[in-house]
Amino acid sequence: MHAFDILGDPVRRRILELLADGEATAGAVSDVIRAEFGISQPAVSQHLRVLREAGFARVRAEGTRRIYAVQAEALHEVDEWLTPFRRYWGPRLAALDTEIARGKRARRQTEERTP
Repeated sequence: MHAFDILGDPVRRRILELLADGEATAGAVSDVIRAEFGISQPAVSQHLRVLREAGFARVRAEGTRRIYAVQAEALHEVDEWLTPFRRYWGPRLAALDTEIARGKRARRQTEERTP
């Protein structure tokens, strides 16, 4: 299955967002996904299995718990596909970075002038 087939599903994207913050138990992931998407625990488990089998997530056992984490290597295919499109947002991000730096500098100068 192609990476975008996997990531095309909003539930799987959300699971990866949760795992991007660090490891999480299957139960914790399931609780969030069930609350946000209104799907059953077996459905969440199926999404976790798809992510695991596609190489986007890894799992390790800790007693009876299953701990999931992002497996970044699978995201390289997505990153490579995006490469030709970066030119569209690269300059805009650079401009944003410049504006943020200007704002910080202006605040710092204002704070230095204020007794």
